[in-house]
Amino acid sequence: MTKKRTGHKLKGIPHLLAAASYSIGGARRLLGEAAFRHELIAFAVAMVGFVISSATLFQYVAMVLLFLLMIAFEALNTAIEEIVDRVSPEISDMGRNAKDLGSLACLCLILANSAYAVYVIFISHFLPV
Repeated sequence: MTKKRTGHKLKGIPHLLAAASYSIGGARRLLGEAAFRHELIAFAVAMVGFVISSATLFQYVAMVLLFLLMIAFEALNTAIEEIVDRVSPEISDMGRNAKDLGSLACLCLILANSAYAVYVIFISHFLPV
């Protein structure tokens, strides 16, 4: 719920602009994560591979959707880490488990992105149509 300082809920274009500014802030925060920067580089490399392998439009769309999912999971994982570090700065089993589970979610999407990129760039060319 986006509110002005007066406590009234924003509507229409002001709400849209406020929400966009929060998303931009989140993107800036995510760029501070080394893992996310590595994922951006891997996506750029995959896109070069797609160009070289003459990928279809559908394959590009599928790769972009998988990458957007990976960004979303990375953002949620970073949010979990931020909250755990704030609420429980000492080392605890619950905090460690929360961080480990977020990391696993990201790993699953990294593997899905990697497998799909390898399939499109290399394997799909050897399968009969």
